[in-house]
Order: sequence, then structure tokens, then C-alpha cells
Amino acid sequence: MNEELDKIENIDTWELVPRPHDKNVIGTKWIFKNKLNENGEVIRNKARLVCKGYAKKEGIDLEETFAPVARLESIRMFLSLPSFPNFKVYQMDVKFSFLNGDQEEVYI
Repeated sequence: MNEELDKIENIDTWELVPRPHDKNVIGTKWIFKNKLNENGEVIRNKARLVCKGYAKKEGIDLEETFAPVARLESIRMFLSLPSFPNFKVYQMDVKFSFLNGDQEEVYI
């Protein structure tokens, strides 16, 4: 848990402020997972702090929502594109692109 909090603080994702009375404050929860090796033995315990985004209220906390969902057909088509000459496919880290994307005030 301390490692997760250190990562969040190092990239300046949030800052501690007094609780605003005119804003909806969203709760958080910890998600715990064991990382296993090929033999099924626990090699690392992982913890993630997640925001309960479903508690946001339209018109107060957000103007629009977007939840990207990829269909299997779309993934297959996308992965077939590199078969064309001189076409490259790059990978990106979605977790950090989200954290460094558009700035929006969210109180948790």
C-alpha cells in the first residue's frame, strides 16, 4: 500500500485540500491481488487504490462519460493491419496516459 501511495505522490496526481461543501466527494477502496509464478506460488502482493467513479453525479462532477470497450472483431482487425507493408503498430501504457490526460477536478 505504501508503494502505491508513493507512486501516486511522485507523479503529482493529487494534493490534500480542505473538503469542499459544494462538490461531491467520491470514496476510494483498496484492491488487493496476489501475483503468482508459473507454479502457482505467490511471488508478490499487489495493492491498488481505486476511486469509486460510479458515485459521480452528472452535471455536478462530470459533463460526459466515456468508457472504451473493444469488441473482439475490432481487435482482430487492428492486429491484422501490420501485415500490410510499412505499417507499424505501437503499444502505449493506458494507466499513465489516463493519469497524464485532460485535467479534471475530482474530490476523493
